[in-house]
Amino acid sequence: MVAQLDPVIAQIIPLLPLRDPPTMTPQSARDALRALAASRAAVPPPPVTSVDNIEVKGAASPLAARVYRMGSSASPTIVFFHGGGWVAGDLETHDRQARWLAIETGAVVVSVDYRRPPETRFPGAFEDAYAALRDIRERIGAFGGDASRLGVAGDSAGGNLAAATAIACRDDGINLAGQLLVYPVTDVFGNYIDPRENARFPSRAQNAEGYFLSRAVMEWFVGHYLEDIAHGSDWRVSPLRAKSLAGIAPAVVCTAWFDPLRDEGAAYAEALKAAGVRVKHHEGPGLIHGYFGMGEASDAARQEAQRARAEFKSLLDRGVSP
Repeated sequence: MVAQLDPVIAQIIPLLPLRDPPTMTPQSARDALRALAASRAAVPPPPVTSVDNIEVKGAASPLAARVYRMGSSASPTIVFFHGGGWVAGDLETHDRQARWLAIETGAVVVSVDYRRPPETRFPGAFEDAYAALRDIRERIGAFGGDASRLGVAGDSAGGNLAAATAIACRDDGINLAGQLLVYPVTDVFGNYIDPRENARFPSRAQNAEGYFLSRAVMEWFVGHYLEDIAHGSDWRVSPLRAKSLAGIAPAVVCTAWFDPLRDEGAAYAEALKAAGVRVKHHEGPGLIHGYFGMGEASDAARQEAQRARAEFKSLLDRGVSP
């Protein structure tokens, strides 16, 4: 496949943050993503019926969460985990993504603000994600009301948490209707430093820099999330390394052509298929990491995201077979 960078995306790239890992701090990264979200404040947010700030159970303490609804009737429920390299995103930076997810699927979307590193290292974010999923499932009547139509979704580091949560659900006998993994992190073994590990995924070299997310920034993110480099072999942070992926919820996997994470996301889609999991993979031609947040500027980004959300909606509407 040969893809040309979307010209609108090319104009956006110079405006994007997280460009200098040697000087970046966790707080400066958080401030930069917040500022990016705030820069669109003059553009009305996609309209949903209601938005409510609540708390859900975390692994150690209650977590802030935000619930988006398109109506009051019974519907699917999506537990959504924001991206930002585990370190930098929050409910505000991903507010528009959560809104579009609710609008285009008709589901109740619960966006969860998990604990972030370096204040809480691995496996804190994963443990929070799974605890939140279990809490929402146990209280499904307060959300969409139908436990057979429960799914997980996330982008980037949030896609990583969604994938790992789906594995944990399989292991605990919790049946999910589907998972939406948007340019997910799937294999951090080697911390994006080890040349042998990087060689397994050519996109880490082909898209190492110049397309917003860089390989160096991924090294920075993982360095903050993992306290020990050996943790990279743990499936809870590297779901591609799980012993078995059989029996996991059907998946929609989205990658971006000009993204260092492209090939590990594609490898995860292939591994799911090989394990007998129903998978639809969107390759994101012409697009970069983060394109789900660029649909209001780029038609190509909007159309690709819409296709993925429509397929996820189909999984949720079908639900879990009795």
